[in-house]
Amino acid sequence: MNNTKYIGVFLAFFCITHFGIGQDITAMKPVKGGALSPLYGLDSSKVWVDDFLLDVYPVTNEQYLDFVKNYPEWQKSNAKAIFANGNYLSEWQDDELLGSHMNPNSPVTNVSWFAAKAYCACQDKRLPSVDEWELAARASETNPNAENDSLFNQRIVESYETPNTSSKQVGSTYENYWGVYDMHGLVWEWTSDFNSVLISGESRRDGDADRNLFCAGAAISASNLRDYAAFMRYAFRGSIKANYSIKNLGFRCAKSN
Repeated sequence: MNNTKYIGVFLAFFCITHFGIGQDITAMKPVKGGALSPLYGLDSSKVWVDDFLLDVYPVTNEQYLDFVKNYPEWQKSNAKAIFANGNYLSEWQDDELLGSHMNPNSPVTNVSWFAAKAYCACQDKRLPSVDEWELAARASETNPNAENDSLFNQRIVESYETPNTSSKQVGSTYENYWGVYDMHGLVWEWTSDFNSVLISGESRRDGDADRNLFCAGAAISASNLRDYAAFMRYAFRGSIKANYSIKNLGFRCAKSN
């Protein structure tokens, strides 16, 4: 092996072993839009998702550290409780110092929806909608729509049940059809309209439309009863509030194409 080739191989190996990635951490990939059947909705009709851009990786601890240095109002000691609860950045040592056990290239977690939204806005981006996220996340490595692939869905469910995945670095899971990593298997992710499907306390007695959103006997009205992974995501989204900061909840940004 000549020296030039040896150096190239060494640098590629260094990037993978030290950073877990082989490309720009801020890169985005185009996701082709299309028709989507939401798991829950007021009827069984499909929604249309326009083409959009999506971050290749979830936002990392290091990226978020740079953000709070530039926007100190989002530092651990400055964030208002109405926008971020007491668990916000709870594992950080200080306003500008990650926890000693934290990997800079792991996905940032313990970040509220308000904070994630602010981060994306400051990058001239935005959070993806639920429909955009679900459309991108239904892609396997080779299929843009693997929602009916039982093995693919089983793998997703198993990844959700695996503990401590948030400590892994971004790029640890598979690259899907769109060139996006870690849609499953690392952390849950905020969406712009995570609370678009809410269940009221009176859902059992409300009209048919509300009962379609109730995850119990009325779950039979879901669009795909075999998509257990989607049931888990919708249940999780329905249980959180915008100022919550959760250990296994991170985010990535999107942009209109």
